[in-house]
Amino acid sequence: MTPPDLTPSQQAMMRTLVDHAKAETADRDLDATLATMTETPYLFLAPTLSGGEGSEGVRDFYRGLMRQLPQDFKLTPVTRTIGSDRVVTEYILTFTHNVAMDWLLPGLAPTGKRVETPMVIIFTFQGDKLESERLYWDQASMLTQLGLLEPRGLPITGTQSAQKLQQLTKGGG
Repeated sequence: MTPPDLTPSQQAMMRTLVDHAKAETADRDLDATLATMTETPYLFLAPTLSGGEGSEGVRDFYRGLMRQLPQDFKLTPVTRTIGSDRVVTEYILTFTHNVAMDWLLPGLAPTGKRVETPMVIIFTFQGDKLESERLYWDQASMLTQLGLLEPRGLPITGTQSAQKLQQLTKGGG
């Protein structure tokens, strides 16, 4: 459901995002996911330099991602900012690392550990079609939660950043 105070174009962007998320993570339907996107999309995951460019690059990326999503993978929206051609959403990402996830944790064998970390995704649009996704998260904190990085002496948090974000934004903030 989209808020009624959005412009028609903003409402269309939000409907596209709902359809895109459902196709990508719930249904794991590659063609339906790509149908929400422009002819020349791109994905950029800053911490891992993964993603894809153009229809084929994005198709290849999503094909791999859909095979590597843990059953309990969840993105919980915390805040959202909607502009004229982009939507920026702050999420809490949670999952159990029980499958290889080369797009998020390249080359790392499953640890069986639970992760909870903030993530920001900037979605850009051309009309009502998704043009790009740019994802940002704290890879060091994620690696710490997986027991792969020792935070002693380093300015790294584990689940504390997600917990603090949830505490600060309980009022919708």
